[in-house]
Amino acid sequence: MMKDTMSRLLRICAACLGLACASWPVAADVTATKPHSAKPQPPQDTGFLNRRIVLNGTTYRFQVYLPDEWRRDDGKHWPVILFLHGRGERGSEGMWQTQFGLAEAVRSHPERWPFVVVMPQCPDTAHWTDPAMLDLAMAALDQESAEFHGDPSRTYLSGLSMGGYGAWELARLHPHRWAAIAIAAGGVFWSYEPDRWQEASILPAEYARAVGRTPVWLFHGSLDATVVPKQSELMYDAFKFAGGDIRLWIYQGLKHDCWTRAYDEPELPRWLLAHHLPQTPEILAERLVIPLRPPTVILSAAQLDNFAGEYRESNGHEIQTILRQGDQLFEKGPGGDVVGLEAESADTFFRPVDPTGAHNVQLTFEYDLSGHVTGYLLQDNRHEEHWVKLGGGNR
Repeated sequence: MMKDTMSRLLRICAACLGLACASWPVAADVTATKPHSAKPQPPQDTGFLNRRIVLNGTTYRFQVYLPDEWRRDDGKHWPVILFLHGRGERGSEGMWQTQFGLAEAVRSHPERWPFVVVMPQCPDTAHWTDPAMLDLAMAALDQESAEFHGDPSRTYLSGLSMGGYGAWELARLHPHRWAAIAIAAGGVFWSYEPDRWQEASILPAEYARAVGRTPVWLFHGSLDATVVPKQSELMYDAFKFAGGDIRLWIYQGLKHDCWTRAYDEPELPRWLLAHHLPQTPEILAERLVIPLRPPTVILSAAQLDNFAGEYRESNGHEIQTILRQGDQLFEKGPGGDVVGLEAESADTFFRPVDPTGAHNVQLTFEYDLSGHVTGYLLQDNRHEEHWVKLGGGNR
């Protein structure tokens, strides 16, 4: 009996051992073929990035802007803007040029600017019209376009003030590189070389012939005493005479800083993207004088009374008061300061207090079905806020 039991136990153990041995290769195969988890990829760097370039033995720092949607591995080619800053942003730290003009507009409205923006910096003692600086600008453009998937058919040129001088030079020297050009407060008569004005009868025509049909949009302030608006007027006349594609917008009442208004124009980035190489030849000459403020309309006392009341910001933190005095509305802020409002239409007002016209503030009132005011949308060139009238549309 004991012998049979022992014999049975030994057979069971042997069977178990055989099963274990038989299953071992299978387990080994499963382990060997198990896929390895992919190595986590680092976060995608976008926004304003520090960059460097070495040119003729000198290292230059500068910036490039990448939209949030930019990806290294998606194969997408991006439109590129080469932007040249003004005289006040010169330096060697590589940063000042991101504080004004196009860079400021990109920060305020990134959704409007789906571009890679290359922003080289001109050293303190140089000018963008120096041959070495023009080489720097083009080298930075080439380097960043290659690394960040720039689209050669959608490469654009822009500059302001001294950068506008440089942009005109690059437009003349590389006319077939650009799908479109936008220049604010620039020209071809450099303030640091006043003798160029002696060639006023021939220089604009030379640039117009070189640039040809590449679309150009110029912006200038009517009161600019630093780079006088005559500079853009002469360029406009030359391009118009040569059958070029030219737009000139003169901002009435603005001084040298017309670029804040210009780069905040929602139409500007759309206009750039509408052009690509090769160009479809177009003859267009458009000159507009843009008023600093819209024309005003007169509203009745009953209409003005409908706007009066207290309004709370959507987050509930602050209260603004709209007051009527005679035939005018006033806005009283939380701190007690009072600002006049002018009517642009029956439901839209603006604050005529910004002497530069750079950040126009507009209030558009909203109504319920009975026609009573329920709130307003406040908008400027940078953002918008919604304010709700206390008590809703009740009167």
